[in-house]
Amino acid sequence: MAMTTHGRRGGRFGPALSDINVTPLVDVILVLLIIFMVTAPMMTRGIDVRLPKTESGTDSTEQRLVVTVDADTTIYLNDRPVNMHLLTDRLKTEMQRTGLDFVFLRADQSVPYGRVMLVLDQIKKAGADRVGMVTQSSARPAAPPRSGSKGPPSRDRSTGR
Repeated sequence: MAMTTHGRRGGRFGPALSDINVTPLVDVILVLLIIFMVTAPMMTRGIDVRLPKTESGTDSTEQRLVVTVDADTTIYLNDRPVNMHLLTDRLKTEMQRTGLDFVFLRADQSVPYGRVMLVLDQIKKAGADRVGMVTQSSARPAAPPRSGSKGPPSRDRSTGR
């Protein structure tokens, strides 16, 4: 009996293949690309603030300084959290760096008025001569005031409450 050895060239299943099958690799790359394309817009989300609604609102995309007070009364300067006591110094630094003297103030509608006024005072102390209050424009115009009424109606007619 002779013993046969199977070398590298001709084995039981044929010659060894040295080519890489790239089809599964391309499939995985395409799936990852789709996942990143879907999740990327979710990652660039800003601070959640429910702004008060107004009839006249304008959107502007220029560079600006924005101070935000969210529902938890956390203060942000351009989407970065800032301590209330450091707001004046940080705002002065940003105003000098950018050359802007106009500051936009965004505050959640559930934030107490006194807290918003404290933040506004810190903005004024930083040297901002002009402060704009950011609101969200409403899609429908407000109803005209009813004659003879001194205030808002006691119940909402659309829901019956």
